[in-house]
Amino acid sequence: MSQASVLEKDSAGGTVTDDLMHEFRTWGLAGCIYGLAMPLRQQGVRVHLETPHHGLEISAACAILLYRAGQEILTNAFRHSNATEMTVRLEAVYHGIRLTISDDGIGFSPESQAEASRNHRYGVCLMTMAVNEAHGFVSVDSAPGRGTKVAVTIPLD
Repeated sequence: MSQASVLEKDSAGGTVTDDLMHEFRTWGLAGCIYGLAMPLRQQGVRVHLETPHHGLEISAACAILLYRAGQEILTNAFRHSNATEMTVRLEAVYHGIRLTISDDGIGFSPESQAEASRNHRYGVCLMTMAVNEAHGFVSVDSAPGRGTKVAVTIPLD
């Protein structure tokens, strides 16, 4: 199995498998997202996980959406960032939950991202649409040579 397919192993036809739900119950959302970073760690990237010290109860739909967002962000980092260090942060925010993934990679300019979108790379666009449908938002902060920081915030109300 290729490293990229490891990042995509938990979906079958776009649906959530029973294995993924079992992993959520066993490891929690943070542990499952951290597990997605395995291919990056195997490449030598230092991945830091920052989570709340207390449990945060969220719906299965919210957990799945954040997991899929993490999957998209980490897949892009694996393929494009050339990062040596990453931070995956899951935190409670006012009436919501935020997943932030930042890296020290090569970054990109907004112009190059727009060009990539025209060339059939729709993952971030689809992720953003799904998050917006849940009344959340996605922010991307990146510049060439400065790394990338993606934050996905989902309301819990």
